[in-house]
Amino acid sequence: MDILLVASAFNSLTQRVFAELGDRGHTVRVELALGDEALREAVRRTAPDLVVAPMLKTAIPADIWSSHVCLIVHPGPLGDRGPSSLDWAVHTGATDWGVTVLQAAREMDGGDVWATVPCPVPAVAKSDLYRNEIADAALEAVLLAVERFASGTYVPQPQDTPETEPEAVACVRPYFDQNLRRVDWASDPTETVVRKLRGADSQPGVLDELLEEEWYLHGGHAEDSLRGRPGELIATRYGAVCRATVDGAVWIPELRPRRKEGGPATFKLPAVLALGDRLPALPEIDTPWELPDGRRTWSDIRYREAGAVGFLSFAFAGGAMSTEQCGRLLTAYRSACARPTSVLVLGGSRDFFSNGIHLNVIEAADDPARESWENINAMDDLVEALLTTTDRLLVSALAGNAAAGGAMLALAADEVWCRSGAVLNPHYRLLGLYGSEYWTYTLPRRVGDEEAQRLTRRALPVTAARAHEIGLVDVVVDSTPQGFGAVVADRAARLASAPATRRRIGEKKAARERDEAVAPLSTYRERELAEMHRTFFDPGAPYHALRAAFVRKTKPTSTPRHLKEGTSRVRTSGGA
Repeated sequence: MDILLVASAFNSLTQRVFAELGDRGHTVRVELALGDEALREAVRRTAPDLVVAPMLKTAIPADIWSSHVCLIVHPGPLGDRGPSSLDWAVHTGATDWGVTVLQAAREMDGGDVWATVPCPVPAVAKSDLYRNEIADAALEAVLLAVERFASGTYVPQPQDTPETEPEAVACVRPYFDQNLRRVDWASDPTETVVRKLRGADSQPGVLDELLEEEWYLHGGHAEDSLRGRPGELIATRYGAVCRATVDGAVWIPELRPRRKEGGPATFKLPAVLALGDRLPALPEIDTPWELPDGRRTWSDIRYREAGAVGFLSFAFAGGAMSTEQCGRLLTAYRSACARPTSVLVLGGSRDFFSNGIHLNVIEAADDPARESWENINAMDDLVEALLTTTDRLLVSALAGNAAAGGAMLALAADEVWCRSGAVLNPHYRLLGLYGSEYWTYTLPRRVGDEEAQRLTRRALPVTAARAHEIGLVDVVVDSTPQGFGAVVADRAARLASAPATRRRIGEKKAARERDEAVAPLSTYRERELAEMHRTFFDPGAPYHALRAAFVRKTKPTSTPRHLKEGTSRVRTSGGA
């Protein structure tokens, strides 16, 4: 079918729906919701069989939904209505939720039901929940709704009919504003504070007063040992600040200043960097990479061992890796490589793997060009360390999405294991960059020169299944977000005990020596960095404006051409 996706942004869910529908042979195009007339023109131009809205903050014009079937993805269970569904799910401590695909109608969220799929709600941040459990349920619901529409025989059910009751008793929830999010540091216990922070971790943040200024707080993690006067800052760690509650403390990784009237849009930064000179002298409290069982504290890098397998996990906010974070991860990696293991697994147990360099930190730097250069070199140092490790097998475990340099970081391992729900964006073009992280060595080696050029030039998302087909990943793990870590641990244990593993390690060392003799790794790095240096230090290069727009979430004036053109691709085989 010809399907038009209408979305307020080409976000993670829209990308996944786009790529998954394309895998199934549908012709899929995207139109960003930048105005009613633009939508009308897109519908006239594409004449779609079906319109699907994976993420939409505005209503589809009546003249479109009255003449075309328009399916709206609502991140709530049957009967749930309102613009803040997931906020209420986290706020109320729901353990079960769902996603419903509705037909657009005059009443918001009141249209006929094409599909509804339940999902669990683990105790994670809202954005993590959205990218994982909600995205899994949304994709299942969209595929079912599309299949039902394509059949030509399915009749969607009105929400108020016996077939949809009793679940469909309408619950219209109001917009979840800052009055509901506000933390009362004098009375809210740690669990309440963490829940409020988790419910706003990515957007919009929790508006609060800190050091006599207004800030949005982003992200929250409980601390089990540090104490202080409720509301005061008591420590720092790796760019985060620790703030005391009435019965404990919480770590807050990022802050965003409140936008001044008439001023430019603000953006999130590591809390210590955001506060700058305002921050009083506080102790920097380190924590071991290997945490004792039962500890509740925050660290963005952790390590553990199980037999002959080491697990180096990292979870950086938004998947972005600053110069400092790359340096700490490299130090942790070298420490992990000093351990007597035969297999080392890299990646968190859920959500983002990595999205490459930290554009927000770069944008805030006194010299963004210089910080860009330092950051890309730090990423390259990390990737080089992986590529030159020859005494053990490395596994990149992608529990969630990876993009740009983060995707290339994953390819530096011997094997890439990817959860079935992850989306990969192995390209740099949309930020006006040539790219680095040794991609000109690793990407063609995996997928071939032609496919490498196609991936980097088309700049479109790739599903885990499609990535497996073309050799970008080695294993697709069909698991829930919560179950991914256990599956990876079991598979890694079997890899470490396999008789062939020791032989593979020896072959890996010989292969690296052969490759180095043909073309030293340094030549790939030098060529890539020459291109990057040229871009970073050219004030007129598009990268600078594209970076600023990305960081400040500036809306484009039109839908990018590569999304309008879309994709049509028939899947040739399935994932493992």
